[in-house]
Amino acid sequence: MGDLLVFVLSGLVSGALYALLATGLVLSYSASGLFNFAHGATAYLCALTFYELHSGLGWPAVPAALLVVFVLAPGLGWGLDRLMFRRLARVGETAQIVATIGLLVALPAAGLWLVELLAEAGAPVKPAENQFGLPGVGPSPARSWQLADGVGIDSDQLITWVVTALVAVALWVLMRHTRLGLRLRAAVDNRSLTELRGISADRLSSVAWMIASGLAGLAGVLATPLLGLSAHDFTLFLFVSATAAVIGRFASVPLAFAGGLGLGVLQNLVAGYAAFAESVTGFRTAVPFLILFGGLLVLTRRARTAGVAAVDAPPVDHLAGASWGRRWGVWAAGAAALCVALYTVTTPFWSGLLAQGLAIALVFMSFTVVTGLGAMVSLAQGTFVTGAALVAGLLMSRGWPFVAALAVGTCAAALLGALVALPALRLGGRSLALATLALAFLADQVLFQLRWLRNGDAGWSIPRPVFGPVDLSDDRALGVALVVLVALVAAGLTALRHSPSGRAMLAVRSAPAAAVASGVSVLRTKLLLFTLSAGLAGFGGVLYASYNTRITATDFTAMTGLVWLAVVVAAGVRRPQYAAVAGLVFAAAPRVLADYVTESAHLPVILFGLAGLALANDPDGYCAAVPVRLARRRAAAPASRGSAPDPSGAPPPDLRASIAGGADVALELREVTAGYDGGLVLHGVDLTVRAGEILAVLGPNGAGKSTACRVAAGLLPVGAGAVYVAGRDATRDGAVRRSRAGVLLAPEGRGIFPALTIEENLALYLEDAAARAAVYARFPRLAERRGIPAGALSGGEQQMLALAPLLQRPPAVLIADEPSLGLAPRVVEEVYALLTELRDAGTALLLVEEKAAGILGIADTVAYLSQGRVSWCGPRAEVEADRLTEAYLGMAT
Repeated sequence: MGDLLVFVLSGLVSGALYALLATGLVLSYSASGLFNFAHGATAYLCALTFYELHSGLGWPAVPAALLVVFVLAPGLGWGLDRLMFRRLARVGETAQIVATIGLLVALPAAGLWLVELLAEAGAPVKPAENQFGLPGVGPSPARSWQLADGVGIDSDQLITWVVTALVAVALWVLMRHTRLGLRLRAAVDNRSLTELRGISADRLSSVAWMIASGLAGLAGVLATPLLGLSAHDFTLFLFVSATAAVIGRFASVPLAFAGGLGLGVLQNLVAGYAAFAESVTGFRTAVPFLILFGGLLVLTRRARTAGVAAVDAPPVDHLAGASWGRRWGVWAAGAAALCVALYTVTTPFWSGLLAQGLAIALVFMSFTVVTGLGAMVSLAQGTFVTGAALVAGLLMSRGWPFVAALAVGTCAAALLGALVALPALRLGGRSLALATLALAFLADQVLFQLRWLRNGDAGWSIPRPVFGPVDLSDDRALGVALVVLVALVAAGLTALRHSPSGRAMLAVRSAPAAAVASGVSVLRTKLLLFTLSAGLAGFGGVLYASYNTRITATDFTAMTGLVWLAVVVAAGVRRPQYAAVAGLVFAAAPRVLADYVTESAHLPVILFGLAGLALANDPDGYCAAVPVRLARRRAAAPASRGSAPDPSGAPPPDLRASIAGGADVALELREVTAGYDGGLVLHGVDLTVRAGEILAVLGPNGAGKSTACRVAAGLLPVGAGAVYVAGRDATRDGAVRRSRAGVLLAPEGRGIFPALTIEENLALYLEDAAARAAVYARFPRLAERRGIPAGALSGGEQQMLALAPLLQRPPAVLIADEPSLGLAPRVVEEVYALLTELRDAGTALLLVEEKAAGILGIADTVAYLSQGRVSWCGPRAEVEADRLTEAYLGMAT
């Protein structure tokens, strides 16, 4: 019993830290849709700052902790949100994962480099890297109390429990009993609708990131006595706490918090009572990663077939159809120049460095397969490299020739990749990345601890081969051989991309459901990609180990793979030639920086990590951005020499006269052109709606009605033309400013927050309790169910909930997109009655409907929209059946 109590109490300490980190992950993900892999790095940076303030500069522990938790950490979260996270939220998930992994690498190195600089400047800082047994916020040394025989606690544990409990209560009060918490939960439920209600989602995102970073900072300060100052351990803590975030479905703070506490206890119980653990080297340290992997498999829902789909569209290939010379001439010339340089101008040192870069380029090309072709983020590539090299070294120690050992090592890596992929492929995106990383840590802790495989700390010798007169022990010969191999692999991957199999892979990446309908096996295709990628990583890993002439089990850890991924994706992961550039940069940059900038080992790591931040601007990498920008310049050159004709066309003169503005004009669209991703939907649309008027916009599906609504509400920018609100030019105003100016959009579907209760939905729009009481008096059905989630209401009740508060606080303009969609005829009549009541209150209504029958009964003015143009606009009395039919058929002139 005493042992059980000890395991539970100590587990609650680590569980409290997991809970704090998991809560921050959920808050930041909920507000921005971005999973922050660098959350643990933030905790480490705060722990490092606390240590230097307290132990180095001599600050008292409590003021130092308060400064870190309430100033430094929130400031870091705010700055990263403004500089990086807001833009990352608009790019694909692959770029998001890699950019935050780059931050994970860069933040600890930046903190340690700053400490080095301060030490060189004479500041009384202390050595920080991998320091253990450090003082915390409480007394030093910690005070201990015995609760029972063999069961005790110390002051650091007690402080962790008390502070965590206080944070839990504070978070509950914040999220459930404050207006800020209500808005944060609304942004989680529907970010765009939050902005349509006049609430800045960007500001909420900043607040969420500040709170999340504050929680990470608090976890870092509290964890200092437990973890010391080890960036590696803080990163591991983050990845285990991600399981608690999964328990909370990345949305529920209470579930994530409770999951973190339970996770710490479970980890201790498994490690303490698993009898077989004594015979399995590394099992106890691997328990958190087993829990992480199992939790991901059990708790993560598969959102898409095979769990992975491309949310980031590929860039336009501006050289498609060009001659071989134009597509590959520059690369062929560069390869030839590199071969010549190896035997002419480079020194022996630089010959070796270039050979090293070419060897690692082969490993980097494995990312081109799994991430570039398959859109899967694998964080286990370092595992495949180590596994293949260890197997090859083992065989060569038994007398096998190099080529045979290379072949078997490559096959071993491919098999290991297939074993990793089989359970992991049911996941996708961030869950797949976390699962592969958990498996990589398991390999580091268990698989590569097997004595027969690792050969102790010495590892295995992998001498460079000799092929007849070609001795690859010469770095120049090795470099030329690697240039040839890199070229062959690049050609092979390019041929694969354009082959029927490659097109099937791209189809699975872009549209899994459509690929299945075409007879393509999604799971088999993904498994093939993963296995091929692992084999290529193993092939490059053996050659890289051969360059070093030795391999040990610690040469390429799971953390090494994180740096590799950041480097290659920052260069460009879709093309194998970009991986070759990344390999050369990875090898040469540290030496260039050491010779010309600083000898600190931290700066190259910082720069490699920060390279991932560039993905917020160029999600396809800096190499891929070069041809895109050149093509844009060529396209812009003719336009600068002469003005292009207006493609939108001018509306007919009689139409201009019919929509001329007046003093009571509430909303006006003037010659608006707009669309999506460069494709135009609206072509010179003119619409005017006055106060106390209902303008019905009719037209067939695809006419551009919803696009016109989005433009009027500020959700979609205007390509040309202007939008006026109450006579003021509001063209550049976003949805938040339009809403605050009185322009409200009831979007297609329902304008409610499904996860919030009826009371909370009303409270977002009506702060006054008396106004909400008036709504309940008008709609007793809502009053009876005020405490249930709005998503549980019927379609008609949801529409009533969306419109009811407007009667208490009528907007200046209401834009309703398909307000009768999916409703019974009786409910439609009630909705139209509410809209008429709003018109009588002075609201200008822009109603978009596909079905004309009902809306014509309440409309004052009618406009026909066809193929993105207003074909007719006039009073309802002048609507003719023939003209209406022609408009719906796209025949009106």
